[in-house]
Amino acid sequence: MFKTIANTFANCFKIPELKSRIIFTLMVLAICRIVAWVPAPGLDATSLRAFLEAPERQGQMDNSLLSMYSLFTGGALQNCAVGALGIMPYITATIIIQLLTAVIPTLSKLAREEGGRAKIVQYSRYLTVLLCLGHGTLMTIGWENPGQIFNGFTDKLVVVENIWWYRIQTVFALTTGTLLLMWLGEQITERGIGNGVSLVITIGIVADLPQAGQQLLFMFSPPDGSDSKFNLFHAIALVLLLCAVVAGVIAITQAQRKIPVQYAQRAVGRKVYSGGSSFMPLRVNYAGVMPIIFAQAVLMFPAMFFSKLGQISKIQFFEDIGTDLSRGQILYYTLYTLMIMFFSYFWVATQFNELQISDDLKKYGGYIPGVRPGQATSDFLHRTMSRITLAGAVFLTVIAVIPMLMSDVLSINYRVSQFFGGTSMLITVGVMLDTMRQMESHLLMRHYDGFLKKGKIRGRF
Repeated sequence: MFKTIANTFANCFKIPELKSRIIFTLMVLAICRIVAWVPAPGLDATSLRAFLEAPERQGQMDNSLLSMYSLFTGGALQNCAVGALGIMPYITATIIIQLLTAVIPTLSKLAREEGGRAKIVQYSRYLTVLLCLGHGTLMTIGWENPGQIFNGFTDKLVVVENIWWYRIQTVFALTTGTLLLMWLGEQITERGIGNGVSLVITIGIVADLPQAGQQLLFMFSPPDGSDSKFNLFHAIALVLLLCAVVAGVIAITQAQRKIPVQYAQRAVGRKVYSGGSSFMPLRVNYAGVMPIIFAQAVLMFPAMFFSKLGQISKIQFFEDIGTDLSRGQILYYTLYTLMIMFFSYFWVATQFNELQISDDLKKYGGYIPGVRPGQATSDFLHRTMSRITLAGAVFLTVIAVIPMLMSDVLSINYRVSQFFGGTSMLITVGVMLDTMRQMESHLLMRHYDGFLKKGKIRGRF
């Protein structure tokens, strides 16, 4: 198998067009990593990096909003880089526009019109600029008082005397960095291989692998020479767990329910179109990684709010609520599970329009065998999607909880545990599968074998 995959990658460089696309993608991703390392003007991040890289503070950003944000920015946040905002404002803007498209009739109509998608993308870019200005302002002010973000850090990051000049130039630098990443991602999609924006996020996640490998080594061989509480049995268990998680993510990402569709013979003018049979694929994990991101974002703020409220009001009740809503508590895990389930159904409800699908089938003479066209078809699709969404939501919950349990219960470093599930594993595996599909399509068009002998990625139905 490994020999087949190696030969397939070698064949990729025998096709001039595919070779140029791969090289272009790698060069652009290298630029994205440079953006994550170049510090913003007026900031000195040397002391901050030294502070966070100290062995006793390796968990400084664990279990916090910063840990998730740092994951998506590839470490640009602690580098005080021009790409510290990452691509997340563009992702957030795209999600907001998608949700508004589902509830605002004008945007929904625009999305179905010819050229309407380009308009929606343009609206997402405008909203990205506004979000960058808002997020950039908050981050700029946060760097002025880094001790409130990074507990125990006492040095000064800002080296510019004119504070307003620092704020203005930093906000614009951060906004420009995000817009540059957005443009680079679009260039990859157009001229490279794979989905550009997804690859930008993935390269940031993968960039944390060396630090995770170092922490994994420290688990079995502590740098201070003390005895390790992990042994060979734990190493074998980690390898087996990683293989099981990767296999499960691939299976659920590829899994789909095929709904048979029959088309009747129809006449349009003088042309007669013959009928035929096809199928409608309904993805089991239709929402992807969105429910996990939404659940994490929603649960982070109540804990912070009640903790601050308890400190200000000196009321122990509020502090207890803030503690119960923190990572590692039973209440947190319960709410986290329920929110993933809720957002899985919420995303399907807003993005999967069974009424429109039913109308389109009826318009083009298609029907599901055994189901009457119209409202009955819509009800059938709604019931089917609800059932398979439950399976996808349960899987997402298991994948999301695994790294948390490893970190909170087994005391495994968060840099290591994040690669055993959660958003990082789902995004990385999903993006890699999508990229391999595109590479495989180029190979098959030139009569080369795909990544498997039959020319199909395992798990494809």
